[in-house]
Amino acid sequence: MAENSYPFKEIEKKWQKRWDEKNCFKVDNESNGKKKFYCLIEFPFPSGSGLHVGHARPYTAMDTVARYHRMKGENVLFPIGLDSFGAQAEQYAIKTGQHPKVTTELNTETYVRQLKDLGFSFDWDRFISTSRPEYYKWTQWMFIQFFKKGLAYKSQDTINWCPACKMALTNEELEQGKCERCGGDVIQKVKSQWTLKMKSYSEDLLEGLDHVGYSENIKAQQRNWIGKSVGAEVDFTLSNGEKLKVFTTRADTMYGVTFMVIAPEHNLTLSKDISNKDAVDAYKIAANKKTEMARLENKEKSGVKLEGIYAVNPFDGKQIPIFISDYVMMGYGTGAIMAVPAHDTRDFEFASMFGLDITRVIDGGELPYEGDGRHVNSGFMDGMDKDDAINAAITKVESEKIGKKTINYKMKDWLFSRQRYWGEPVPMVFCECCGWQSVPDNQLPVVLPDIDDYLPTDDGESPLAKATDWVNTTCPVCGKAAKRETDTMPNWAGSSWYFLRYMDPKNNDEFASKDALNYWGQVDLYEGGQEHTTRHLLYARFWNQVLFDLGLVPNKEPFKNRFSHGLILAEDGSKMSKSKNNIVSPDDVINEFGTDSLRIYEMFIAPFSEDAAWSTSSIIGVSRFLNRVYKMIEKIEDREMNKEEKVAINKTIKDVTERMEATKFNTVVSAYMECLNAVSSQDKVAKEFFEKFLAILNPYAPHLCEELWEKLGHNDMLVFHQWPEYNEKFLMSDEINFIIQINGKLRSEIKIKKDLGEDEIKKLALADEKASKFIVGDIKKIIIVPNKLINIVV
Repeated sequence: MAENSYPFKEIEKKWQKRWDEKNCFKVDNESNGKKKFYCLIEFPFPSGSGLHVGHARPYTAMDTVARYHRMKGENVLFPIGLDSFGAQAEQYAIKTGQHPKVTTELNTETYVRQLKDLGFSFDWDRFISTSRPEYYKWTQWMFIQFFKKGLAYKSQDTINWCPACKMALTNEELEQGKCERCGGDVIQKVKSQWTLKMKSYSEDLLEGLDHVGYSENIKAQQRNWIGKSVGAEVDFTLSNGEKLKVFTTRADTMYGVTFMVIAPEHNLTLSKDISNKDAVDAYKIAANKKTEMARLENKEKSGVKLEGIYAVNPFDGKQIPIFISDYVMMGYGTGAIMAVPAHDTRDFEFASMFGLDITRVIDGGELPYEGDGRHVNSGFMDGMDKDDAINAAITKVESEKIGKKTINYKMKDWLFSRQRYWGEPVPMVFCECCGWQSVPDNQLPVVLPDIDDYLPTDDGESPLAKATDWVNTTCPVCGKAAKRETDTMPNWAGSSWYFLRYMDPKNNDEFASKDALNYWGQVDLYEGGQEHTTRHLLYARFWNQVLFDLGLVPNKEPFKNRFSHGLILAEDGSKMSKSKNNIVSPDDVINEFGTDSLRIYEMFIAPFSEDAAWSTSSIIGVSRFLNRVYKMIEKIEDREMNKEEKVAINKTIKDVTERMEATKFNTVVSAYMECLNAVSSQDKVAKEFFEKFLAILNPYAPHLCEELWEKLGHNDMLVFHQWPEYNEKFLMSDEINFIIQINGKLRSEIKIKKDLGEDEIKKLALADEKASKFIVGDIKKIIIVPNKLINIVV
């Protein structure tokens, strides 16, 4: 514990209790003449280990924002809840041998306690949890709306399957081709899955980025993941008379096509015309064991030539071989590519391995050449540049009816099924007569049954299939026997719309009333992790856009602004991990240094968007700063502020206000420290100065500031106090720092009055003790730069 520490334990509990008793952070869905401000942290899930200091960083940042905007006189919605369904919660339950329902409630209690200990100004009346039936009733209802709109469908899909966790994973849930949870190898498995038609919203998701205030790196990640490509679909005639369709963004390189490659999953591999079927089938089996990410990242090309069948280049009529290779994927374009090895690195590597022809069609550097240049060996396109050649090639494709101009998107539909227990039951039933039917609204929620055997199965079937009494039901259309869907939803389901439920969390008749939705509108400021910019953020935007098209929400984009935080690393710079035993618990830090010290240190540790290593020794410095603030009460006197105090406090109010608006949290803390240093040499400090200082410090150290505010004799709380305004008149001091140089070298620095005359400046410089030591010999010249420096040449 820091030396001479103030009684933070007593103070912090006192004010947390008082805020709670007075419902200080409860907010109404009415403006009362105030501007609304909706700030949001990314939905946390309650892990068994509780919070660590890395979690506290973004939460603290948004709490300072919420407190700042309240003091600005705005109606602030700052809610909290827990994403309590999903694999993380289930895995913890399996590990501890307890039912997920039990562990989730226990973990929720721990999270809520820790969040309250950190003094966060959440509106606890709006607390939600995705695993509670009153919440997931509406998740199920929304899924049914997707189904009715034709955006949810059931199909056979190849999925990423983790044998260790016994669960399906989306591509986004892989890290370098392995399971993000256990780090184990992932295989491919064919399963019947519910899927959402997210790809059909590709253009909407791209266009929406032009209307939001996300940082550019977030927009770039979203655009890259969606992967829009403008090009042409071209039909290559096969030797058996069939057509093989490819998508290309470079139709201008058709004369450079020397072979074709299809994905192992392509239907052409089933053709009876293939004479080496055994070799092709063996390759398909091997490819099926690799994940999509592993296939894309594999630098060693492999493949098998399809014997007995070839393609014809529609531009020059040449016969070209066809190969099967796992570096081509179904779902990206058509699952088949025209290979131009002279101008594509992957194709060049493949051609080199198999001794295939390589034909240059663009003039430039060493092969493989992927730059721009004039076309060569390209028939009617010879001499054209890239853009002209592409246009000419597409014109030929369309005029000769061998294809068409088209747009392709890399993003796939959203694989929505999970063969897990701890998740929202998919509200669908299957009837032999009527097919798949949605559960009627009056039967929602479809409550997750309590079963003892909730462990995932080896064959990948859902544990819910064992709950036969629950599974067996009647068809809502014909009344005959039917069976419930036993798949559950992914943990992304509940987190794709939670920001809407916060607006009206106790509404039993709607997920949120139109009045609440219209009042709060978009989230004004949303903070989340960098790792979720291609997962949760895309899912939530897609979900909201569908609801908008259904006329259920007023805004197509849910989040007006979003920014991200860097990680808090362990002291050695490694990632905090329970397995590495290097997690720092906020409980331990609060016990030793206090909540306000932790809050300020989290904000001061580094620029908010950057990673930073935890340092216990550094938090001691923050604790000393707060001790200085606490002791300042002993120096207060009731008088008018002097000039130094006016300059210091007005400059700090300006700096803190501007930096809060720009979310430059670490520099806000620097401004506090500079302000305190400006008056530290004074024996007494004006009460008005200290009051304004406490007001602007309050969002960062609310417990200490409330305590000192009360000690100054105030009956109100800083929670409701108005944010101070600065006076331009006092932003500049009459004194400036003035440099003294001898022969051009800095020798001293003194404070002088602004715009002091040259004679006075010379006298002060020559009399300065530090500088005078270096004046040896005659003075040849004196150069004065007004309000900046004097250079004495000797």
